[in-house]
Formats: sequence, structure tokens, C-alpha cells
Amino acid sequence: MEADELRMKVVNEEYKVWKKNAPFLYDLVLTHALEWPSLTVQWIPDTPPNMSTSLPNKLVLGTHTSLGEPNYLMIASVRLPHYGDPGTEELNAKGDTHGKMEINIKINHEGEINRARYMPQNPFILATKSPSSDVFVFDISKHPSLPRDRNFCPEHRCLGHTKEGYGLSWNPHVLGELLSGSDDCSICLWDINQTSTTNVPALNTWKGHGDVVEDVAWHAYSPHLFSSVGDDRQILMWDTRKKGSADPFIRVIDAHRADIHSINFNPHHEFVLATGSADECIKIWDMRNTSGAVHRLDGHSREVFQIQWAPFDASLLASCGADRRVRVWDLTKVGMHPTISVDSECPEELLFIHGGHNDKVSDISWNPMQDWVVASVSDDNILQVWQMVRPRLQGVY
Repeated sequence: MEADELRMKVVNEEYKVWKKNAPFLYDLVLTHALEWPSLTVQWIPDTPPNMSTSLPNKLVLGTHTSLGEPNYLMIASVRLPHYGDPGTEELNAKGDTHGKMEINIKINHEGEINRARYMPQNPFILATKSPSSDVFVFDISKHPSLPRDRNFCPEHRCLGHTKEGYGLSWNPHVLGELLSGSDDCSICLWDINQTSTTNVPALNTWKGHGDVVEDVAWHAYSPHLFSSVGDDRQILMWDTRKKGSADPFIRVIDAHRADIHSINFNPHHEFVLATGSADECIKIWDMRNTSGAVHRLDGHSREVFQIQWAPFDASLLASCGADRRVRVWDLTKVGMHPTISVDSECPEELLFIHGGHNDKVSDISWNPMQDWVVASVSDDNILQVWQMVRPRLQGVY
């Protein structure tokens, strides 16, 4: 008990320091307390409006309830200040800019939502992973803003797994193709456009991992290639043109020293990808030579849950984890020494540390419409939308 009290005291003191300094570190900070924690967050792209006083944005969220409370797939609207208007960039006394976040759509869901992702070709189509072995697909345009009853009515139920999981990825090149990784050590592929029935059987299943498949990701340039990572510490790369349980065409054994939680292909470089692990580090890889990582990023003090390349800059990568932090890395700084730092051992690639959360940060998402804007969710029910000071920093803030 004393250890827990001491930990909470340290957490609270760190938060007070962060809040006091937030006006100097951010162009934007919005904080919203959710009723229940969300393990997932993702911006939904929209057509940019004409430049007015605020910009509407949407986020996909999900509930992780307890004590038998109902769960929901949720869409939140976020009004971000328009920086062309005088005064909108100033943070108020609470460390927040004047903006607004609210839940607009709630759809009944069977069990907690481990992960939710929109289909790139049609953002109204959302897929979810939950404690169920099935993957659910929703068309939010066919559901009311608030449920009229307790019925659970997904448009599709994708079959093939025997256990739950977290890995979920839509093919950005092929309409309707959906990948899933599971605790049953397998990967399933579906095409929801090939059927009008509710239950959708898997087109193919791959079994190459010896343990839980934590994450899957489609290649940024090829419609046929994808990668998977898992608790067996392996990175596997697959070609969908090879049917059945064909072997991966690339297998990286012992890619990390512990479970690998996340993988993400760089959208700007064909051969570059990143992985995040429970060994507290992030590794950068080149598909053309996987005998070893190109670079290693150390800075997290606990396991890394999620990583994501910035959509607007090939050198920027964000990561989050159990240490309550979101870190932004700048790979152009590899080999340089920081000129401003509170820690002489601070990695030169570490551009920014977001310290606004008081519990594990489960997921992060770069805003595809507004550069430098990030959404992050933590286990203490907090959703934050923030934007670090935008000029290139000469060190770590």
C-alpha cells in the first residue's frame, strides 16, 4: 500500500509539473474525461472545410467497461481551434486551448473493444476486435446516433479465429480486405465486399507464429504484402498471393528481447518499417536486409504498446507505452547530440515527450488532416488531443 501511495504521489507531482509548463510546450492541448477507458483511438479523415474559426474532426473510440456495464463503439467530434484567428493558440489557465470534444455516436458492442480501425476507402466502415474470437464490421451510416435498444447488430461477423486479439489492419490498396492477428497464433484475411451475408468466412489463414500474434500491418506500397509480429519475438512478412499456410518470405527471429506489440510501415519509404516491444525499445528495419535492425530507439522505461509514423514527415515516429508517456522521435537526428536537454543521456533522436497522462497510454493516432496533431488515450479514462510547438526543436522538451 505504501508503495502504491508513493507511486501515486510521484505521478501527481509529475503531472503538476507538466501542467505548469504545458503553455510553453504546446500549441494545443485538449483533455476529455471519458466515462470508461478506451484502449483504441483513431482519427477519421474528412474533407477539410473552408478555413473558419474551428475545424471539425472525428475520432473512433471504444469502451472497456466492467461490472457488466454495456460497451459501445463510439465516434467523437473534436473542434480544433483555427490558428489563423487571433488568440486561439493561447492555452488557458488549465493548460487547455479553447476547443470542444463530445461523443456523437454510440453503437452497441458485444464485449469490450480492444481495437477499432476504419476502412481507408470508406471511413464509414469500421472493424473492431474484442474478447470474442470474431471480428466485427460496422457501417456507422446505418446506425442511429444513440442505440434504441440493447441489440448488437454488426453488418458483418468475420469468422476464422478461435481466440481474441488486437491486431487489425485494412488493406489501403484493395477495397474491403481486412487482416486480423489473434491470440490463437494465426492471421486471417477477409474480403467483406465478396459477400452480402452477415457471417463472413476467412479467405485464408496463415499460421507461422509460435505464440500470440500481437499486430498485423499491410505494406504501404504493395497490395499483396503484409507483416505480422508476436509474442514469439518474430517479425514475419507474407505475400497474399501464396495461399494456404505458406511460409513467410521473410522471417526475423529474436527481433526483440521480449514480446513485440506493434509494427508499422513507413508510408513514405517503401522498405522501412518500425516495431515496438515489451523490451522497452523501438527498432527501425529495412526489408532489403533484415539480418539486423537499422536503428534502435531507447527512451521508454516500460513496454511499448503502439507506434505510428507521421503521415506528413517520413522521419517522424510516435510511440506510447506503459510508462505513461507518448514520445515523438526524429530520425534525422540520428548521430547528432542534443543541444538542449534535461538529461545528458537523452537519446538524440528524441524530439518530444508528452507527459499529460497519469496511466498507461494504450493507443495513439496522428491527425491526417492537421500536421503535428496527435490523439492519445490512457487507462485512466483520459482522451487527449495535443500539438507540440510546431517549429523544429533543438533538443527535448
